[in-house]
Amino acid sequence: MRRLFSAALIGLLFAATPAAAERVKDIARVNGVRSNPLIGYGLVVGLNGTGDQTSQAPFTVQSLKTMLNELGVTIPPGVNPQLKNVAAVAIHAELPPFAKPGQTIDITVSSLGNAGSLRGGSLLMTPLKGADGEVYAIAQGNLVVGGFGAQGSDGSRISVNVPSAGRIPNGAIVERAVPDGLSSNGEELVLDLHRADFTTVQRLVDVVNRTYGPETARAVDGGSVAVRAPFDVSARVGFMAQLENLELTQGDAPAKVVVNARTGTIVIGAGVRVMPAAVAHGSLTVSIAERVEVSQPNPLAGGETVAVPASNVQVEQKESRMVLMQGGTSLEEIVRAVNEVGAAPGDLIAILEALKQAGALRAELEII
Repeated sequence: MRRLFSAALIGLLFAATPAAAERVKDIARVNGVRSNPLIGYGLVVGLNGTGDQTSQAPFTVQSLKTMLNELGVTIPPGVNPQLKNVAAVAIHAELPPFAKPGQTIDITVSSLGNAGSLRGGSLLMTPLKGADGEVYAIAQGNLVVGGFGAQGSDGSRISVNVPSAGRIPNGAIVERAVPDGLSSNGEELVLDLHRADFTTVQRLVDVVNRTYGPETARAVDGGSVAVRAPFDVSARVGFMAQLENLELTQGDAPAKVVVNARTGTIVIGAGVRVMPAAVAHGSLTVSIAERVEVSQPNPLAGGETVAVPASNVQVEQKESRMVLMQGGTSLEEIVRAVNEVGAAPGDLIAILEALKQAGALRAELEII
């Protein structure tokens, strides 16, 4: 129970701390300045007999034939090489904002077939495409695999971590730049909040207008603010360097109770209140004990000694207690009251759901 409510008590400590000012760069980002996912398909070669089994992964042989054909090597029709040191892989990466041709990015390589391990392999040149189908980077290099595995002749095997995936630091070269939002948003830059909140938007508008003059910033909606910026891109960089370091206090988060039903972790926000309610908690325990007894017949009966199963079923109703929650109960009082009830994680989730259904829990209940 102490572990169960540790998260809630930590939340109470944070709630008691006055809200501190935060920088604009920590609560918002410039619209259009973002990373872009890239994906590709390629071959890893040089494996020590841990590649794809071509009978179960025919696409590996097909890919190898296509690559060799482009390199001028023709494999006769009907010939399927039985490979052990080649694996078909998927490559994915993130193209960061402002990445320019010639710069390098890290990539992750994962097996697509039934390769046992990619350790010691090398990725051959592979194009990485964006969502629009255009090639934005070229990947190639030697894999760094954190896991390893071993297999015996009788089929037994052991593996540590995941040997079928690895990374290549600086394994891809950027070939195409993505237009950024800093120079393509017209006369305004739009700041998107990480967490939409009307109060935070208004405070951001106020602090920008106090710093740079009236009508410099305007609210677009509950999650975005438009800011008038210089037309020259170099001037915009200096403007954003000043703007992102302005400080303001975010609006209070809405009252919410978050429950992780798998681990029993419960986090209660500072604004959570409970209206007048009574909570009763009882636990019915049913225990069944199985044992085996020996039946020994009378010597004159002429019977046989046999084992006879015996069951002992007991039902125990533990003491039920009721806790009265007054109107406007605070976070600290909720934690104390539920501890007094002695609820287990599953019981506590049921109590919170019942309070929500009864209209006594004045907060959003989110179960993850």
